[in-house]
Parts: sequence; structure tokens; C-alpha cells
Amino acid sequence: MNTSDLKNLTVAIVGAGYGGAAAAKALRLLGADVTVYEQATEIRDVGAGIGLRPSSMDQFRRWGIFDAIAKVSSPSDYFEILTATGDPIMKDSWPGMDDYEVKTHTHLIHRNDFLQALLGVLPEGMVQLGHKLETVTDHGDRAALTFTNGRTVEADLVVGADGIKSTVRRQLFSDQQPVFAGEHAYRVVVNADDAHGLVTDDNLRMFIGKGTKVYVLPLRHRGQMSFDVTALNADSTWNPVVTKDDLLRTVEGFDERIVSLVRDLDMDRVNIRAVYDIDPVDIWHSGSVVLLGDSAHSMCHHQGQGANSAILDAGALADALREAGSVKEALASYQATRKPVTDELQRISRQGWTEDELDDVFPGQKPAAEVKA
Repeated sequence: MNTSDLKNLTVAIVGAGYGGAAAAKALRLLGADVTVYEQATEIRDVGAGIGLRPSSMDQFRRWGIFDAIAKVSSPSDYFEILTATGDPIMKDSWPGMDDYEVKTHTHLIHRNDFLQALLGVLPEGMVQLGHKLETVTDHGDRAALTFTNGRTVEADLVVGADGIKSTVRRQLFSDQQPVFAGEHAYRVVVNADDAHGLVTDDNLRMFIGKGTKVYVLPLRHRGQMSFDVTALNADSTWNPVVTKDDLLRTVEGFDERIVSLVRDLDMDRVNIRAVYDIDPVDIWHSGSVVLLGDSAHSMCHHQGQGANSAILDAGALADALREAGSVKEALASYQATRKPVTDELQRISRQGWTEDELDDVFPGQKPAAEVKA
């Protein structure tokens, strides 16, 4: 699309998470008139650590915001996989670090720091809080949004970045529901001084026991460590009730540092949830509405690719709009570029457990995500 068409393009983004904020930055750089509508009334300090891969950091470099992300994160050279008791299984450099003109590390960052850094590079007023989407109507060359607060807006392009329970996806593209992955994730951020010696450098470590994985992600730039226990569990309750004794049984036999850390946890600070993803969505776009991030391809977290995929979606969408002759052509090109990649990542991310591990928890059956993988 030519420069004047892009500058006249009005864009409404539904959701101010990773994907929505990244898309807002990418599309604003094209010159488009962008507004982000977020249902929350405030951006809260929640979440744990994530790893931003070299491809994502290179995208930030292209957008001119690399430094804003780097100053609230730690560069990591490698990741390590160990047995439950800490014996080494493998150690490898992060893939892609040497793919760019400048060596580009994976950066470990707290979810909230990342989101605040992204939102902080957007113009004031671009993000409108307190807007929970009620309906989306596709008029072909434009789309209309109505919100539960009574407001109605129209835009040339609507980007549905509203997550695994996406209203945009459900109303226009697919009524499929989130799929239970047969596992729970327990996440908490602790002070590095209280991590029982698990923080030694800026590199991710994963300890693997039968039916359980423990992820240790240092956040040394903020004096903390992100701690994630992921375990097979048949309870599909979205926010299950788990006690400290339950969690201690889950990490029984693990490295004593991990057991000691769990023993010291304040369970009120632990985020406890059942893990869900979605099956691949066949169609991501119409003439004026498109899905992005978890709305299009929510995936299990084993590969650490959810946030990174959303960021690369945003970059691919901006590139497609710049290169195509119309919005409709751009959306088709964007889907053709990104869907094969995310379909494969969704498939791989469902393969986190062995047959024996699954059979212990789901005798004679498998969780729905494994059956459909």
C-alpha cells in the first residue's frame, strides 16, 4: 500500500497484551491511525518471566525500541536441561543469535516489564482502557466494534489480539473452545537472595522429572528469579486449588534447592492455572478483520514461543500491509506467511510428555491436546 493509503488507514486493535501492543507499535510506524482497546481498567503488575528470542529482539531493533526492552531485561547466552536432581542432559546456545548483522541474544524479562516497555513507546492516549468487546461486525471494507460500556467505533482494519478466549475469533472465525492440555502450571517470582542458590547467571535452566518440569529463569536485572513448575494433572479447573503440600509432592525427588524453595513459598503469591491451548484456526482474516497472537494460535508454553509468535505476527502484518496493494491482499499474505509457522509450533508445543508419563495420569487415555496433536 502506498504511503498516503497507510496514513489514511484507521486501525482498531482489541487487546493490549504482547500482541496488541506490538501490533500498535508496528502499524503506527507505517503511519496508520491506531487505537488499542483493552478491557482491563488498569495494567497490573502480574505474570512471571519470559524469554524474548533473537528474532523478537531483532524485530524491536527494526522498530527502534531495542534499547527500551534491553534495559529492563538480561541477555542470555544459552539454556540448559537437567535431570530432576541436577545432572546435565544438554546445554545449547539460543538458536538464531548469529542470524543478524549484530549478534543478538535471547533476553529474559518479567512479563510486566515487557508490557510496560512496549506500552511506554506508544503515543499517549493510543491505549483506551475499560473497553470490553461485546460485538464485532464485518462490513467487508470496514468493521464495527461495540463495547460493553456503550461505545461503538468503526475502523478500516480491526486486529483481534484478545487472547485465548478471543471474542473476535469466536464471533467471526471459529467457535472452538480452549483445549485442556492435561497439565497445571504454578508460577511465582522470588527474590534472587531467596532462591537457594539457583540464580548463578543469566541463563534458563529446566529440570525434568517424571510428569513434572521445573523452569528456573533468572531476572538478575531486577534481583529476582521466575520459578515455574509444570506438571501433568487431570484437573481441568481453570484456576485449580493447590496447596503447598500438593506442590511439595509434585517436586518430591527434585534438586534439594527446588524443594527448599517450594517449602518457603507464600502460596498466596503463586499463580496457579490449568494449561489450555486451542486447535489451529483455519481462517484468520476477512476483508477488514484479522487475528493475531493467542487469538489465532494460543499454544502450550513448553517451547516458550507464545509471546515471540505474537511479536513476529505483528511484524509480518506490518510488512504485509506495506507490500500489498490493499488491506484484503495484505491480510491474505500475512496469514500465508505466519500460519504454517504457528501451526507447527502449536503441534510441537503439545509434545511435552512421554507416553508413559501420560499413561500414569490418564490411564488408557490422553488429554484432548495430545489426542489432536
